[in-house]
Amino acid sequence: MSADKTAIIHRVAQLVQSGDIEPARETLRAEYPFVPMIPDSRRYTEAQSLRIFLRDGFVDRYTGNRLLFPGILRLLFRLFPTEFPFHPNWKMSETHPAL
Repeated sequence: MSADKTAIIHRVAQLVQSGDIEPARETLRAEYPFVPMIPDSRRYTEAQSLRIFLRDGFVDRYTGNRLLFPGILRLLFRLFPTEFPFHPNWKMSETHPAL
C-alpha cells in the first residue's frame, strides 16, 4: 500500500475512532473506492505446461519443492484406477492425495 493510501486509511480510522462513521464512509468512497478486480485466468496447453516444467527443472519456483511430471500421474491413474484413483471434479474422497 502506498503512503497516500496508508494516509487515507489512517484518516478513516481516526474518523471511526471519533464516531464519525458517515464521513469515514464518504472518505473511503471518494479517496480509496473499492474496485472489484477480475482475475486474469490463464490456460496453458499441455505442451506449454511441459515447457514450463522443463524450464523450471520440475521444481516449484515459490517453495523449492520438487514436482512430478503430470504425465506420470495420468499414467498411474489410468493403469491403477483402484490404487491411484482420480475424480474428474476433484472429489477429495475419491482422488489420490498425490493428485
